[in-house]
Amino acid sequence: MKNLSILLALFPIVFISAQIANPETAGKKVMDTIKDNSLKNIQEVIIVGKKAVVENKVDKIVYNVANDVTSQSGAAIDVLRKVPQVTVDAEGNVELQGNPNVKFLINCKPSSIFGNSLSEALASIPASQIKSIEAITSPGAKYDAQGTGGIINIILNESKVKGINGLINASGGTRFQTGSLNINFRNKTFSLNAFFSGNAQLKSRTPFSQDRVSYDNSLQTQARLLQDGYADFQRYGYRTGLGLEWSIDKSNTLNASVSYNDFANKSTGLINQEQYIDFSNPNQQSLLGYRVSDNRFLINSIDANLSYRKIFQKEGQELTVEYVMTSGLPKSNYLQTQSLVGVLTPYSGISGSNPGTDTNHNLSIDYVHPVNDKVTLEMGTKVILQHITNTTSVDVLNAVSGQYASDPSQSYDLKYDMGIYAAYLTSSLQIFNWLDVRAGARYEYTTTRIDYQSTDVPSYSLLVPSLILSHKFNSGETLKVAYTRRVERPEYAELNPFLNFSDPHNVTTGNPLLKPEIGDNMELGYNKNFKNGATFSLTLTERINSQDLKQITTFYPIYTINEADYTNVSVTSRKNIGKEYNSGGILSGSLPIFNNKLNMRGNMMLFHRYIVSDYFGNIDMRFRYRLNLNINYRLAKDFIIEAFGNYNSAARNIQGKNPQSISYSIAARKEFWDKKASIGITTTNPFNKYINQVTTVNTSDYSSYSVRQLPLRSFGISFSYKFGKDFKKDKDISGDYLNEASQGS
Repeated sequence: MKNLSILLALFPIVFISAQIANPETAGKKVMDTIKDNSLKNIQEVIIVGKKAVVENKVDKIVYNVANDVTSQSGAAIDVLRKVPQVTVDAEGNVELQGNPNVKFLINCKPSSIFGNSLSEALASIPASQIKSIEAITSPGAKYDAQGTGGIINIILNESKVKGINGLINASGGTRFQTGSLNINFRNKTFSLNAFFSGNAQLKSRTPFSQDRVSYDNSLQTQARLLQDGYADFQRYGYRTGLGLEWSIDKSNTLNASVSYNDFANKSTGLINQEQYIDFSNPNQQSLLGYRVSDNRFLINSIDANLSYRKIFQKEGQELTVEYVMTSGLPKSNYLQTQSLVGVLTPYSGISGSNPGTDTNHNLSIDYVHPVNDKVTLEMGTKVILQHITNTTSVDVLNAVSGQYASDPSQSYDLKYDMGIYAAYLTSSLQIFNWLDVRAGARYEYTTTRIDYQSTDVPSYSLLVPSLILSHKFNSGETLKVAYTRRVERPEYAELNPFLNFSDPHNVTTGNPLLKPEIGDNMELGYNKNFKNGATFSLTLTERINSQDLKQITTFYPIYTINEADYTNVSVTSRKNIGKEYNSGGILSGSLPIFNNKLNMRGNMMLFHRYIVSDYFGNIDMRFRYRLNLNINYRLAKDFIIEAFGNYNSAARNIQGKNPQSISYSIAARKEFWDKKASIGITTTNPFNKYINQVTTVNTSDYSSYSVRQLPLRSFGISFSYKFGKDFKKDKDISGDYLNEASQGS
């Protein structure tokens, strides 16, 4: 910085012309030029550098969303489908390296929106708000141990450019509508960022059918239920927030942010039903009827954080103190009635309301101390306090009077408190000037208290080691071996024993007695970067989950609640079933052609699962795989077209099979007004109105074959506009400049 100050004093206008592909190389070339004593006259600085769309780092994969054309009018869930080693099915369920137990963060911090409905939360974040997504497959001991599958961190847009600037995005289409606004202010010591985003999924109809046969061994009868109908679904929500950064002086920095989230969905349906009480009797007549349902979900939440960072004189030495608070108000309601054909009044009906609160307090202290040029120590401590309350009210229809009355057996209050007390120590060092080592250990002590029918959950402690060995060759190759231990603590929705009777033949509920799942994860990775910009990556994984959490369906010929009998009922909830061995291989790469005008990116994942269970015995879950391919072609410097296709194979589970899914998108984007504005068009599954989702469940006394037709076909148009200070002019040669260049701005 001393040389930089001298140059700026001698030359009022400092510009260096450079056009390169790697922003890190850009910074090095600029600083090397500054240090060159032969440099006498500098005319211009224009740094044009963009990060690769996919970056393979030693502990994570970074997907930079800036140039993602096909997701420009979608949401976070659409972007995740393109992230290597991440799988998203048609229902919005997310897996990382084949494991669904993933911890989600926003800007490296927890958010209350993820604890109640992950798919709803991911659908509420517009893709235009996202800078990058980090898939952290080998989290170090500094990270919370939650999430046996790893961590997915969503980084939102924030400008590092001095002055006042902003970004406006809007999109509309046949299924989705989104809009967002970012405004940034920054000077030498203070920055302010404000944002607002809204989204809506227009009403769409999802046809549904089910054919299920059940057996009552005590009565030696066989019942059959046929269901056929539809559900109309719609979603809406918005997010807004404010963040600031204050550099008190060169050594002390204060950061603060607050955001408000509000999103909801509604599903109304009509299902025709045909029931055979004793299907084995050929003379048995069926009962014809129908069911009307109304399901709603709403959450309002606030996320806030305050952090202080102290930088010491020794380079790399720093102290950070941070407090994060999240508070959510989730609420779900359902109403359903059942009627016989030709009868004016329903013979059965039930309604339920399930409001609650979910509050988290996180306080952490982190310290980094570089021992020397080759050894760095990190240590810290953290306290997490979670408090959940829930009030459940259920009313049952009296068919004679036509009035609803409270059901005390299903109405209750639930209180849940969890405390996590953690400390960690990690080290980064280099051995023999060849082997890079990241080693650490984290200790977490967890206390849990549930005020529900005298339920007692014992406290437990967990030691979480982590180790990454890696070497980067001069030829652009990187080889790594990693081991991490993780834990999956059940979330609020999985613990809440609320019985959802929106379909009285298919009931879902939580399980307050769930134990945490423990995961031991091993990874062997190889990456190669070629001089022409091509990349190649191969990863082999082995994951062993103890106290494995799985969704289990149990059939009841008669399900009795408060002296009310429900017939032919399946109840689905999660249980600890034993141990799972998950072995996999992941192959990904990119290839630029025709001077980078044509770029292809592909990913292929193959996993084999094997279950060892006290309940179900040993089960070979067989292989499942995922393929995707992204192709984009730049017709001109300001016009690009792109196509993306994704295939997820069907996957066997404990009691049946989950469906396969196929999706594809085509998009184009045109930039204008000196690349300050762009307009794009996107279409998803244009040649198929629906994709069929076939799910089977098979037990000793129950079998089910169901089909959902998901309406994925959509067409949309998007617009983006950058306003404010032109960041190509009047720039300092500084870290902020290089950071902005690296964002692809």
